[in-house]
Parts: sequence; structure tokens; C-alpha cells
Amino acid sequence: MALAFPFSAIVGQDEMKLALLIAAVDPSVGGVLVFGDRGTGKSTAVRALAALLPVMKVVNGCRYNCDPNAPASQCAQDCTARQGDHAVKGHKAPVPVVDLPLGATEDRVVGALDLERALTQGEKAFEPGLLARAHRGFLYIDEVNLLEDHLVDLLLDVAASGENVVEREGVSIRHPARFVLIGSGNPEEGELRPQLLDRFGLSVEVKTPTDLKTRIEVVRRRDAFERDPEAFLEHWKRQDAKVRRKLEKAKDHLADVRVDDHALTRAAELCMALGTDGLRGELTLIRAARALASLEGAEAVEDAHLQRVAAPALRHRLRRNPLDDSGSTTRVERAVEELFAA
Repeated sequence: MALAFPFSAIVGQDEMKLALLIAAVDPSVGGVLVFGDRGTGKSTAVRALAALLPVMKVVNGCRYNCDPNAPASQCAQDCTARQGDHAVKGHKAPVPVVDLPLGATEDRVVGALDLERALTQGEKAFEPGLLARAHRGFLYIDEVNLLEDHLVDLLLDVAASGENVVEREGVSIRHPARFVLIGSGNPEEGELRPQLLDRFGLSVEVKTPTDLKTRIEVVRRRDAFERDPEAFLEHWKRQDAKVRRKLEKAKDHLADVRVDDHALTRAAELCMALGTDGLRGELTLIRAARALASLEGAEAVEDAHLQRVAAPALRHRLRRNPLDDSGSTTRVERAVEELFAA
């Protein structure tokens, strides 16, 4: 298995790194979309985050990563049916980060009949797909804007229900599939369908660094990693461990972070000022601000937290305004400045 570049060694791209940490602290934020130039560290950051994530408890022998402490959400195939009335036993396992390749077939994504068992034993058995492997973890799609329409529709259905339903050759399977969706892509290669775009909680823009010092440091670190990965990882081990502890503390502290009426009012006022459709904007804004407050060890969501997450939470939810040719980021920043200056 290839070694991942250390998360703490990534130069710049602070908004992208923060969005990924927020999604790791609170998966209900709804995933992260990272759009920008080629070669700006999009996939590097996702794989680096995977190496940071704390382990989770998984039911022994379960192919769907079910939680032994949450019997109500366990699958019927490997947990409920097999364990019966006995208490399920679990073990610690890394949080899954599953790649969904652009050329993947629908059967590979949702699962299909196990042909080997069908031919050798005459049994109709289900072989879980990528959605099963990603349950309670992350599903990563590079070049998400090039994903085929039928897979987009499938992901929308599963993301909305948190459950994957498969009916193949007389086999009917239903299993939990809750995951954080992370997509990356280059906007020059095509836009994302609005239905899928709205499913991402946070949208991040990454750009090629324009200052000389940053560019030199990026190249220096990447070259050092490729020449001697073990030594490079050892050098950054302490900083990554610090980020990991911060993540673990934030996940434990999240439920204690208060969101008072003032924060709710600010979130609603900002979304109204920007004319976002529906209430998903407010919900994402509040959840992201609460996760940020937890990362910083704050007791309550404050204006500063809302201001920092406003652009990634709202920039992809704005309608196009023919009378305003400003970019969506500029429009959010302008609305934030007007609202919070009042």
C-alpha cells in the first residue's frame, strides 16, 4: 500500500484542509466538493486525511462496517440474522476511504450476485459493492463532474436515504450506506449536475499558488517525500499526531457545543440576503460552524465561526444573477461583510 503524504505537510490550501477536517468531525455536514486547477493537491489532501482518522469499532465478520454499539442500524445479513439475540462483538478498524473510479459499473458500486458461489455451490449470495465498503467512512470520487448520469442518480438516492437497496437475479438486499461524499474535479472539464452539487455540504475552490515562496515550498516538500517517504513521514509524525488528537477531541466535544438563537438568526439572515433555495444552506452553515467551534474548543458557535464557513457552505447554492457578474465567492463575502458589520 502506497504511503500517504502527511496532512500537516500540505502547504497552503487552508480552506480545503479546514473543510475536510469539519466533515471528519461531523459527517452530517454532508461532504466536501473540491474544485480547482490540476496539480493543486486535491487528491493528496483526501488521502492524507484518511491516514489521520481515528479507528472505529466494527462488528466482527460484518461486510458493511456496522457499529456494534448501534443495534438499530445494523445490517440484516451479517449482524442481526447471524448474531440473533446474542450481544455482537466488535473490533477496531480504520475508517474506510473508498475510491469510486469513473469507469465503475453499477454492479461494482451497489453490489451484485456472487457468481462464484452461484456456479460452484448453487447459492444465490450477495457480493457487496463500493457503497457497502464506504459505510461509516468516506466515498471519494475524483473528476466527479465526469461521472456518468446513472451513477449520479444512484448516489443521490443512497445519499438521501442512507440505505442501499439491490435487487438482482432474485436476490433482494437492503443494507445501510451512510458515508461522507468527497468529490474533486476541474471546472474546465464540465460542470456538476445541480442535483448532485446541492448534496455536497461544503464546496471549496483551490487555485495554483501565485507567490514564489509558496510554490518553492510545495515543490521542496513533494520532492523530499518522493525521495525518502519514510524519513519524510517520520519528520511530520508529531504534527500529524497533533492534528489527530485535535480531531478526536473535537468529535467528543461536538455534542456539547451550543448554538443559540443569535447564531441561528445570523445564519438565516445570511441565507435570505443571498437568496439561497430551501433551508439546506442554513442547516449546513450551522453544522459546519458548530464543527469548527468544536475543533477550536469553543463552548458555543460565534459570529467568527459563521463567517469562516460561510463561503464553503453557501457559494455553490447561489442562483445565477444576470445583473451581478461577480463570482459566487465574492457575493458571499460581500453579504457576510454587510451583515456582520451591522
